[in-house]
Amino acid sequence: MEGTTLRLMLVFSLVLLCSLLLSFCGYRTQDGSPVTEPGPSQQREEMVESQLKGRGIANELVLEAMRKVPRHLFMPPEVRQYAYIDSPVPIGAEQTISQPYIVALMTQIVDPKPQDRVLEVGTGSGYQAAVLSELVREVFTIEIIPALAQRAGKALSELGYDGVEVRQGDGYQGWPEKSPFDIILITAAPEEIPQPLIDQLAERGRLVVPVGPAGDIQTLTLLTKVKGQITRTSITSVRFVPMTGEAQR
Repeated sequence: MEGTTLRLMLVFSLVLLCSLLLSFCGYRTQDGSPVTEPGPSQQREEMVESQLKGRGIANELVLEAMRKVPRHLFMPPEVRQYAYIDSPVPIGAEQTISQPYIVALMTQIVDPKPQDRVLEVGTGSGYQAAVLSELVREVFTIEIIPALAQRAGKALSELGYDGVEVRQGDGYQGWPEKSPFDIILITAAPEEIPQPLIDQLAERGRLVVPVGPAGDIQTLTLLTKVKGQITRTSITSVRFVPMTGEAQR
């Protein structure tokens, strides 16, 4: 759920304008006939090849999960046609679904293993949880906005992601009764990483989070826990919506 609302809408408008211009001009084959619009499966394959592999996503299991999960079905019907573009897309409640590359990058960074238990803070559309569910044993995901939690839970259930449990609430305190977690993935930006989430990280656990002030450039950060000690690694600059609730207070 990256990007401030204003900047996101400007970027999305530009992407949409380019898409409409290309549609108006029309793609043509050599004999002049129009090119058939690719279906979702083909669009996902093109997404993997052009947006992910070309930008350093090399984990084959992550790439296969991105090929498999129907991203468009986690989005409101009115924006599903933009599901596979290289951009975040608004999903309502001033939130977005992150661009595919960011989803793949965060997933690759935490290096999911089949027996891992994952906590996600910031369910959003439910798409990131679905991608993780293709790779790990269990996913527990928390969304602070009731309407998004309900919609994501419905989408995950209808698509058969039974390994994902959705909770509506503030993710600042994590999910203590389900801890510890091998992976914690936070899809909104706190200025400081909540200590309860660090405490719920298992030995050799990995936590990835964008850290920084709202409306500014943040740093995607990886925390690892080895023998009880936390190591921080800065990955790249990003821009996410702020983590709300207790994190803001």
